[in-house]
Amino acid sequence: MALLSVIRRWHFREGMPIREIARRTGLSRNTARKYLAGQVVEPAYPARKSPSNLDDYGETLTSWLFRESRRHRKQRRTVKQLYRDLVSIGYTGSYDRVAAFARQWRRTQDESKQLSARNVYVPLQFAPGEAFQFDWSEDWVRINGVSTKLQVAHFKLCYSRAFFMRAYLTQSHEMLFDAHYHAFRTFGG
Repeated sequence: MALLSVIRRWHFREGMPIREIARRTGLSRNTARKYLAGQVVEPAYPARKSPSNLDDYGETLTSWLFRESRRHRKQRRTVKQLYRDLVSIGYTGSYDRVAAFARQWRRTQDESKQLSARNVYVPLQFAPGEAFQFDWSEDWVRINGVSTKLQVAHFKLCYSRAFFMRAYLTQSHEMLFDAHYHAFRTFGG
């Protein structure tokens, strides 16, 4: 990118001829002319694909790595053991290539786990009046100088977070129904 901006500055601001630009940069005149004529900011080169002995065994190794990743850590086979198994079925390449393939495979697996882990959290959203939370608690209070244990019903609307509490001396089904009745009456439901 810096080279392209230098070429443009030399040619358009300083008026340097394309032949001089080609001489200084080591580019051909046609390449310099193409960079000046186009709106290219960064030259794009095709991805280089060099053949490897591992190309024919890539699917096999991928399936083995996937299978091993599902096993308990102490039961997994090492990359050296996988390499020996590949050699036994006809692989003629080096161990280093297999190890690099395994590292790249693990890296992509880790990246996909991180991406999926980011999307695991589902925010809870509720429409008004759609849902509420209910729970009981025990609390001690002093009534006329005497400590008394109360059973407290807690209601909280999920949308507005408005709450309602009602205390009882005992916890029973009748108290549960009574607490719900008063909460619904208070909230208008």
